[in-house]
Amino acid sequence: MGVVAYTVRRSDRARRARLIVTAEGVELVVPRRMALAEAAELVREKRGWLASQRSRLRRAAAEHPPVRVDHGAQIPYLGEHLRLSVRVEPGRRRPFVRRTGDALTISVGSQAGDAVRETLERWFRERARVEITERLDAAAARAGTSYSRLAIRDQRTRWASCSANGTMSFNWRLLLAPAAVLDYVVEHEVAHLEVPDHSARFWALLARRLPSYRNAQRWLRDHGPSLRLE
Repeated sequence: MGVVAYTVRRSDRARRARLIVTAEGVELVVPRRMALAEAAELVREKRGWLASQRSRLRRAAAEHPPVRVDHGAQIPYLGEHLRLSVRVEPGRRRPFVRRTGDALTISVGSQAGDAVRETLERWFRERARVEITERLDAAAARAGTSYSRLAIRDQRTRWASCSANGTMSFNWRLLLAPAAVLDYVVEHEVAHLEVPDHSARFWALLARRLPSYRNAQRWLRDHGPSLRLE
């Protein structure tokens, strides 16, 4: 592997440098005061690992390409597939999305730019709040715990997180995965309300609550890069 192209992001929360590899490229996250020369050494040391990760992402993209938002496309929704119908209505100011059974209709004033994709993403964000709230409330109740609030995000590298103050953040793209995968991520974050780290105690707790979690974990690892709209 030759020269590695990467971007640098300084973080007040980072305690050490770490590399994030996505379909868009390589990002180096470093603590606010770390010298860039020191961080760059990590990139040099990890060249082999970076090559293998990028190769894995390319294979995943080839086997499971991102979701196209063309007219007639099949849009995944928690294991279902909705047939997309795009209607262009000149003069329409506000895009509109309607689901009827397994049909998903988007009405836009123009298909210029990313109008259809952006409209569909907004719909997915709204649905994510509904789908995740139901699951999160139920999981927290079963665990005998509670959270402070729910945030729906568009994170490039994380599927979900649980903050120290109980804020639960979830990536709307999880709705492009099967329902069992979303259920796993919800249970994972609820377990963090009790055990904040990924210690053996955490995984034992998650296994008791969701014995089959490894299946969903593997699915997300293998298919995660394809959970995006194009």
